[in-house]
Amino acid sequence: MSDAAALPGQPRGGVLSGPATARTVNVLAPNPSAMTLDGTNTWIVSEPDSDLAVVVDPGPLDDGHLTRVIETAAKLGKRVGLTLLTHGHPDHAEGAGRFAELTGTHVRALDPALRLGDEGLTAGDVITVGGLEMWVVPTPGHTADSLSFHLPADRAVLTGDTILGRGTTIVAHPDGRLGDYLDSLRRLRSLTVDDGVHTVLPGHGPVLEDAQGAVEFYLAHRANRLAQVETAVESGHRTPSEVVAHVYADVDRSLWPAAELSVRAQLEYLREHGLI
Repeated sequence: MSDAAALPGQPRGGVLSGPATARTVNVLAPNPSAMTLDGTNTWIVSEPDSDLAVVVDPGPLDDGHLTRVIETAAKLGKRVGLTLLTHGHPDHAEGAGRFAELTGTHVRALDPALRLGDEGLTAGDVITVGGLEMWVVPTPGHTADSLSFHLPADRAVLTGDTILGRGTTIVAHPDGRLGDYLDSLRRLRSLTVDDGVHTVLPGHGPVLEDAQGAVEFYLAHRANRLAQVETAVESGHRTPSEVVAHVYADVDRSLWPAAELSVRAQLEYLREHGLI
């Protein structure tokens, strides 16, 4: 067994940019950081025999990257017919307006403030462009407006920041809520159990070959962290910063501000359920 196969979700090795499934190609944005991992994954999604493509998460406002996305689609014999957003964080959505100008496309998102055009996105919507079929799956929690896109023909799901290709994501309190996030993970698990989804196409990091394993890992991780936070509070660590220093002592301090967002969400969840 390779090291990659032993990791949660079985992350795919090799170059991140390029074809991922029969209907998806990733163009990696040049914005690597501790929070964005290797950079934002901008997904080009299309039927193999169609000349139309959907782009999910154009990424940051970087004309070089946006142009590469368009050029990559053109090399595949396709033009961009629609732009979709998994959520509104700048590393996914900041370039959407400019990308819409360059491609002449509408931008569809859950948040009306991010849309360009008359149509938004709601749970159960089916995206149909050039014979492609993608289902909109509500996955709030990381943010209130987070969505995933189920691609049945490839038995895959594009998860934005709800599930990453490496590590775990934050619950971005106060916009993000832990209860919503746990429900979203369970919703994704049902896709793996009931709908045969086996591939995660994340917003950052490598493709995951074991979608169910990834979801189960995330659920277990969240349960473990929640128990740690509860224990920390019982031990006298009252403020979010105190809890972070106790629970995340082994985590790079540069990530503590992000961890504090999740801790605030966890504390809110524990209070709402009468556990602290």
